Amino acid sequence: MALTIETLMSKMPGAFLPEKAVGLDATIQFKFTGAEPGDWYATVKDGKVEVAKGVHASPKMTLTADSEDYVKIFTGEIDGMQAFMQGKLKLTGDLNLAMKLTQMFKIK
Repeated sequence: MALTIETLMSKMPGAFLPEKAVGLDATIQFKFTGAEPGDWYATVKDGKVEVAKGVHASPKMTLTADSEDYVKIFTGEIDGMQAFMQGKLKLTGDLNLAMKLTQMFKIK
C-alpha cells in the first residue's frame, strides 16, 4: 500500500527524535500540491511535535512540494537537498530549520 500524506503526517510524532530538537520552538508549514493537495503544520516545542491539518498563522518555515515527491523525500527515495536543488521542494523562511528537519525525524 502506498504511503499517503495523511498517513505520513500522522506518523511524524512517532518518528520524532526529541534529543535532536533541544531548545527548538518552531512551527513548520507544509503545503502539498499534486495528487494529495493540502495544508498541514507541525509545531516543535518542549521536546514534542504536534501535527495538525490547516494553515498556521505564523510559521517559522514553509515547505512546498508535490505530495508524491514529499513522500519519496521522507522515505529516503529522493534526497531532500537534491529535490530542493531541482526545484521539487520549495522553502521559505528559516532555512536552517529545513536542515534540522531531516535530523529530527527517524526516517524508515
